[in-house]
Amino acid sequence: MLVEGKPRVPAIAAELDLSPSQAIVLRLLAEPRPMGDLAAAMHCDNSNITGIVDRLEERGLVERQPAAYDRRVKLIAVTRAGARLRDALNRRMAEPPEVIANLSEEDARDLRDILRRAVAQKPADPADSA
Repeated sequence: MLVEGKPRVPAIAAELDLSPSQAIVLRLLAEPRPMGDLAAAMHCDNSNITGIVDRLEERGLVERQPAAYDRRVKLIAVTRAGARLRDALNRRMAEPPEVIANLSEEDARDLRDILRRAVAQKPADPADSA
């Protein structure tokens, strides 16, 4: 979905002065997590997460904390400022895209019903035909 000519997530991230990767990391931090977990969740190398976390930390949005179970492990946690920004990001992401928000009530109901039917359909299992 596009927002002002950009894909939706990068556009919303930019509105909040975040890179798309920074926005994703903030959204992943409902609880403090080790950097390795963040890297796995984002399907990237640990060194990429280090750079993203460094930039978020410079802005005071996250902090590194020692893990109680292993002092060598650093957990990444959002600060109060980071939590406020994450909440704003989540609210913005929850808003329907303009093309959906502008549908008539009838079209919105029709779309809802079509999507419900699509989700309710169980895909054919190839093992069932054997």
